[in-house]
Amino acid sequence: MCGRFSISVDKEDMTLYLKDEYGIDELKDGIILPRYNVAPGQSILTIINDGQKYRAGSIKWGFIPSFAKSENSSLGMINAKAETLRDKPAFRSSLKTKRCVILADGFFEWQKTNQSKQPMRIQVTNQSIFSMAGIWSTFIRPDGTKLFTCAIITCEANAMMKNIHDRMPVILDKEAEKIWLNPKETNPEILSNLLLPYDANLMTYYPVSSLVNQASNELADTIKPI
Repeated sequence: MCGRFSISVDKEDMTLYLKDEYGIDELKDGIILPRYNVAPGQSILTIINDGQKYRAGSIKWGFIPSFAKSENSSLGMINAKAETLRDKPAFRSSLKTKRCVILADGFFEWQKTNQSKQPMRIQVTNQSIFSMAGIWSTFIRPDGTKLFTCAIITCEANAMMKNIHDRMPVILDKEAEKIWLNPKETNPEILSNLLLPYDANLMTYYPVSSLVNQASNELADTIKPI
């Protein structure tokens, strides 16, 4: 699974990245950066394509299907398995029409040891900021207001990640990302074929402090090697 990640760049650097990669001219107000310990239930920076251009905005992490009886009926699903996206009613529609990427510069996973679990920070060596595949949904409240939520898609771990955990987020290279964000592409088979483990040779990890265990610890020390 993927239950924590970081996007530890400042707003100036992110604004430049959005301009260079997506042609997005500005970072919307309300987006907080840097983020060292992003947790479920929080608003996260996502990219979508509205059919005309790329857009960046905040979506709550914790997928609530549009047909849910209440936004409080569950905490929301933070992950969606790539292998079952086409089969689950909660995800099928979003796979076709509501896809996004979540920007990160690292994610956390906990490696089991004899006595406890050691948190690790995992990064992509050929991308300082990388894109995790996601799906999103719109829940309409009784008063007519909308709640936008999302989930990070996970897949089987690659050879490197298997040392830590049996699942990992789907990380898209730039070519795969273009297809994933293209709203004209609705073929579930083509889309599902993009959701593969990232090249293990292009990833690295290191141990971090147990500070990351508490979501309230939004400190730069959270991402420092120990």
